[in-house]
Amino acid sequence: MIKAHRQRLGDHLCFVFRNFPLRRIRAQAQNAAEAAEAAAAQNRFWEMHDTLFANQQALENGNLVEYADKLKLDTSRFLRDMSSHFYADQVEEDVRSGLQSGVIGTPSVFINGVRHDDVLNIESLLAAVDAAVTYQKDATERP
Repeated sequence: MIKAHRQRLGDHLCFVFRNFPLRRIRAQAQNAAEAAEAAAAQNRFWEMHDTLFANQQALENGNLVEYADKLKLDTSRFLRDMSSHFYADQVEEDVRSGLQSGVIGTPSVFINGVRHDDVLNIESLLAAVDAAVTYQKDATERP
């Protein structure tokens, strides 16, 4: 649904994803976040993200390598990045930034830098995004 809304809004919407692995709840969350970043380095972030989300119960190292292979990533590079925890600092920076912004769980949504604390359903999100786009358009069209 977000993808369709992004197409409808075009340049008026910038969708940014930040990692916030809930390590206390799921031990493999950190490795999954690093795997997504390793895939991003090969221009496959969203494909890996969607795969990880669809397979939340299968996030062991072997699963991650299997997903990388299915996405046709350079698995040697992927394995090197994962074994060295090359993206651990980047994931940790996302977590620090989230905590500073008041994130306590996932998903957390921000619209124009303001945390969306309303009910997280598609209707409230789309209404909030539409309101922000309308506000931005009005602000830029004023003399």
